[in-house]
Amino acid sequence: MLSKVISAATIGVDAYRVEVEADIQQQLPAFVTVGLPDGAVRESKERVTAAIKNSDFVFPSKKVTINLAPADIRKEGSAFDLPIAIGILSATGQILRERCDDFVLIGELSLDGALRPVPGVLPMAMHFARNSSIRGLIVPKENAREAAMADTLAVYPVGSLQETVTFLEDESTLSPHRIDIREVFSEAATHQIDFSDVKGQEAAKRALEIAAAGGHNLIMIGPPGSGKTMLARRMPTILPDMTVTEALETTKIHSVAGHLAADRALVATRPFRSPHHTISYAGLVGGGTIPKPGEVSLAHHGVLFLDELPEFKKDLLEMLRQPMEDKSVTISRAITTVSYPATFMLVASMNPCPCGYHGDLNNTCSCTSGEIQRYMSKISGPLLDRIDIHVTCPSVKFKELASDAGGEPSRSIRERVNTSRERQLARFADEPGIYCNAHMEPRDIRSFCRISDKAQSLLGHAIKQQGLSARAYDRILKVARTIADLADAPDIDIGHVAEAVHYRTLDRNLWL
Repeated sequence: MLSKVISAATIGVDAYRVEVEADIQQQLPAFVTVGLPDGAVRESKERVTAAIKNSDFVFPSKKVTINLAPADIRKEGSAFDLPIAIGILSATGQILRERCDDFVLIGELSLDGALRPVPGVLPMAMHFARNSSIRGLIVPKENAREAAMADTLAVYPVGSLQETVTFLEDESTLSPHRIDIREVFSEAATHQIDFSDVKGQEAAKRALEIAAAGGHNLIMIGPPGSGKTMLARRMPTILPDMTVTEALETTKIHSVAGHLAADRALVATRPFRSPHHTISYAGLVGGGTIPKPGEVSLAHHGVLFLDELPEFKKDLLEMLRQPMEDKSVTISRAITTVSYPATFMLVASMNPCPCGYHGDLNNTCSCTSGEIQRYMSKISGPLLDRIDIHVTCPSVKFKELASDAGGEPSRSIRERVNTSRERQLARFADEPGIYCNAHMEPRDIRSFCRISDKAQSLLGHAIKQQGLSARAYDRILKVARTIADLADAPDIDIGHVAEAVHYRTLDRNLWL
């Protein structure tokens, strides 16, 4: 007997249809899975066998062949447990075969027949959302909220193999899981921290506001305890409000990576990823035998924070250059090539020297000029060129720390950032792929970043004095354009350029 059950799998952040074919033959008992299964899929025979028996069904003492089509794409994970079990029950006549034709089944089985959640359910649900021949998606209960974000597809949450069979025999036993996407988005779009917690560092706050308004990369330099990490962690609270489309794109990546909590249907606040400096290449940019997203993709539409930047391996940092330019990561392996989006804002922090106190008025630096030079040389010029804003964070004075006055709240800063982004969106309405000033290409800079002769003279003097590269020149103009937008100025004047030049601290070679 032969039966077919519909399931799904993911490649990158996209899903594709998988037909699970179960064939039962009068031969010596065996369980064979074909269709390029990985280890987790091959091991499903043990879980499926035990789950069927412990759910009071009969497992056939015959040869069972499972084919996962298309057979030329490698399948991974445990999400095929449920469709394999239903396929076997259908092929043996314990379920009517026509009952399984209209539903997509996804889920991992435990040995007692209970269902466990699996990653990647949101992109699977979105893949079938516009398919009129599919009546619904059957998923573990823990995945129901995530799957329901596809909106147009009926989602039926089940807790066990027995409950799945009962529903297929009588659909009235379950109702589709419904959620209000706007309500979920509103509830999830809250932050637990605020910029009002930060005392002092007004210059750094100004730099972070400019970075948020224009989507610019930023690095903070200062002694230990000056508040660099505290400022960075509050960066997502002043970034422009996330749209539902951006939230769904980000949620898909977190779902595929298995980082989406069972009680969290949507990533509605901009991600903040802060990997440790011991992270591997695959952990940062993605990889593995079957490629998975790395931190640069998990930070999509959010912030990638690299604390103590010189402590990261130099060749690891150089790998960031391509994602920062292309806004995506392509991972090639023998079995497949996968692309993950990586539109992130890089925020980094570092000490000015190995001991951390070079230039600090309250502590004495114990480093030699050679040690400082070697420390700073861990960050290459090409990487620094791609960081638009360099800002110094001096030690906070006791008077500021002891003050009861709070700083400006994130909400107020975010309002100015949103207003600035609206101006940018209007400016780039006819420029596909450009959503903020940081995304401008050289031809766009020539069109939208024209400056006066006085400003041009100032910029030329700064470039000659500091030895800035052509890329640094472009980035100064981008930052100046953002400063002008925050000031609601239609043109870039000399003051905007002067402030943008001020944010090239590391180009001035002040550390020797």
